[in-house]
Amino acid sequence: MLYLNNISYHPPASPRPILQNLNLVLESQQLGLVVGVSGAGKTTFLEIMAGLAESTSGQILWREQILTSADLQQLGGLVFQFPERHFCGSTLLEELRLGHPELSSDRVTEALTEVGLETLSLQASPHELSGGQQRRLALAVQLIRQPYLLLLDEPTAGLDWSMRQQLVNLLSRLKAHWTLLIVTHDPSDLLPIADRCWTLEKGQLMDNHGVIAKT
Repeated sequence: MLYLNNISYHPPASPRPILQNLNLVLESQQLGLVVGVSGAGKTTFLEIMAGLAESTSGQILWREQILTSADLQQLGGLVFQFPERHFCGSTLLEELRLGHPELSSDRVTEALTEVGLETLSLQASPHELSGGQQRRLALAVQLIRQPYLLLLDEPTAGLDWSMRQQLVNLLSRLKAHWTLLIVTHDPSDLLPIADRCWTLEKGQLMDNHGVIAKT
C-alpha cells in the first residue's frame, strides 16, 4: 500500500508552493489516476514519486516504511510522456538491456510478452515501431526492472483511438501484478479502469468529488 502524508514542494525560486499537503492512499495492485490541467503540478508530483525530486515536507510510505528519494528510485518505474523520445538503443534488445547487460534473453522475451510485443524481432529498431508499440516498449523497459510501482505521465497522449484502447487494456491487465499511478489531463479513456481518482488543482490534491483527499 502506498501512503502520502502531507507532501509539499516549495522550491526556493517559487513565490508559492507547487504542491501543498498532498494526502493519498493507494492499495497494492490498484490503479490510481491523478487528473489536472497543464501547470497543475502533475509532472513535479511524479518526479517526487519517482525519487527524482525531493519534497519540502511530508512523508511517502510503502507498506508503512518511510521512503527516501533513493528508496523511491528503486521502488518505482517511471514512464515519461512521449517516452519514445528517450529511446537510446538501436534495437529492442539493446533498449531493454540498457543498464542491465546481464539480462538473459529469456527475461527480455518475458518482458516483451508482458506488454504484448513478443512477436517482434529483438533486432527491430525501437524508432520503427508504431506509436502504440513504442509506449508498450517503454513499459517493458520499466517492467524488466521489476518495480513495485509503475508511474506513468500522460500514457495515452498523441495516440489514435485504437492505440489508446489497446494501451488502456494493457494497463488494466498489468494491475494484476503491479500498482499503477498515472497522471493525465484527459482521464476519459482511463477512468473506466481506475480504482481511485484524484484531481490536482492549484497544488492541492482533491478526490473526484472535489473534496480535498484525506488519509
